[in-house]
Amino acid sequence: MTETTGTTATFYADQAATYAADTGVYPASPNLQRFADRLPAGGRVLELGCGSGRESAWMLSQGLDVHPTDGIAEMAAEASARLGIPVSVLPFDAIEAVAAYEGVWANACLLHVPRADLPGILARIRRAMRPGGLFYASYKAGQAEGIDRFGRYFNYPDEAFLRAAYGAGWKSLAIEAAEGSGYDGVPTAWLHVFAAA
Repeated sequence: MTETTGTTATFYADQAATYAADTGVYPASPNLQRFADRLPAGGRVLELGCGSGRESAWMLSQGLDVHPTDGIAEMAAEASARLGIPVSVLPFDAIEAVAAYEGVWANACLLHVPRADLPGILARIRRAMRPGGLFYASYKAGQAEGIDRFGRYFNYPDEAFLRAAYGAGWKSLAIEAAEGSGYDGVPTAWLHVFAAA
């Protein structure tokens, strides 16, 4: 499982219940409404790295056909308990769908993909989308990959790196910078990416 190797996978597996409880009380991403507004009614959405399931829960409440997944079995179990539906264990490098989704939502999860692996993962995601579909992902910004105080790997990209990783083939690619935070509570520069297939 390329995106959650070593201590990153161990953190999410060992801390699944605590992480889900803590993050489940946060409001959904402010970009989620923007994402949903651009999808057709009842559109089919793949959520990657769903964590606590809070954003899948919101999308389901909006009538979207959401397929929540997480790369860590323990996290998927936490989300399934919250949502009351099965949550698949889907490592990013195991995405095999073709033209199956109007939307792909990947909030704060692809930031754990090793830099060398990110272009291939993004190509898999693009292949899974239907023409005209929308893909959202967010990343902690930086200049070089690194490890946080919890032992989690982050790719810490800048805009130029992301544009190169996404590559050609998208109808549009918008990257927005914003200040925020994360599970660690540290003020963080984020990059939010909306890509149209």
